[in-house]
Amino acid sequence: MPSLLFICTANICRSPMASALFQIICLEKHDLQSWRVESAGTWSHEGDPAVEGTKSVMKSRGIDISSHRSRLVRKEIIEEFDLILTMERGHKEALQYEFPSQASRIYMLSEIVGLEFDIKDPFGGPLAGYEKTANEIEMLLRDGFNTILSLVSNNYSG
Repeated sequence: MPSLLFICTANICRSPMASALFQIICLEKHDLQSWRVESAGTWSHEGDPAVEGTKSVMKSRGIDISSHRSRLVRKEIIEEFDLILTMERGHKEALQYEFPSQASRIYMLSEIVGLEFDIKDPFGGPLAGYEKTANEIEMLLRDGFNTILSLVSNNYSG
């Protein structure tokens, strides 16, 4: 089964949003229900729920992420995925350094549309910041969907 892992810092805002949004896009576009789509964080505490702003923004889109629990990215996790998409350049660089055997599978989310910029972390800010982040992530996932398919296909070990 093709697999995609989203990475942010604490795994309570951006990467859970990306994971949930990508799953919805898959269902809308190609009915790709057989994907494994998950998230993790580079500095995460194990077991924390998504923050209220994230849950609220996802709920407004008809997506329930109340069961989400954060986890720290580890070798055992990262090796299981065909593609790893990070929210920031620092995440990408840290993961490529820590897991050099997986470096070719790690990209910034913005790179899938030919750009290189960090997705701003809305943590602690107003609800509008969470909405802006979700909109940006969704736009990148929709615009870069075919690139994601291609990258996963190139790395698919299934």
